[in-house]
Amino acid sequence: MARTTEQQVSIRLDEVSLDGILRMPEGAKSLVIFAHGSGSSRLSPRNTYVAGVLEEAGLGTLLFDLLTRTEDSDYTRRFEIGVLARRLMGATRWLTARPEGKGKMLGYFGASTGAAAALQGAAELGNAIGAVVSRGGRPDLAMEYLPQVFAPTLLIVGEYDREVLQLNRQAHAQLTAVKELAVVPGATHLFEEPGTLEEAARLAKEWFLRYLK
Repeated sequence: MARTTEQQVSIRLDEVSLDGILRMPEGAKSLVIFAHGSGSSRLSPRNTYVAGVLEEAGLGTLLFDLLTRTEDSDYTRRFEIGVLARRLMGATRWLTARPEGKGKMLGYFGASTGAAAALQGAAELGNAIGAVVSRGGRPDLAMEYLPQVFAPTLLIVGEYDREVLQLNRQAHAQLTAVKELAVVPGATHLFEEPGTLEEAARLAKEWFLRYLK
């Protein structure tokens, strides 16, 4: 397995400083930036697990906090998709200005509300983003941006997450890029059932390996 380096980073944007974890397998040519859902952070155990699967496949990962601790204590801030998307795009620009990010193919992995931020960011950044994966996401919260997304997009939803599955079907219909809706059997919203998170991570890995090259 290739050696992986890990850095604790601070992403300075106009008004805030956001903590993150940047992990780069030796020789990585692609990077996936994670957009966490409401109430979650760079330390999310589910996203950390998915990131580990991607790293084993040779993909770099950046997990960072979209909101400061003070901001996250205000529940309404978690659903300000425009703010989250701007933070994500700011972190993307920060990363591409660093040696680790120069010349790399970039992907977004979004969960819950972070998926909406990822899709809005992908729409606004255009060809700079090579692929998007949503896990248990709310792409419907970025509905007006979906026709503008160029990046191949995979929507992963649990079979028993019925309301979110319906919202993802509606969002899938609005996407005009290469797209797929993958339903994980036996999974609920948080993919807590045995084997379901592993399946979601496998699907994400294969999508990024297919399109980030």
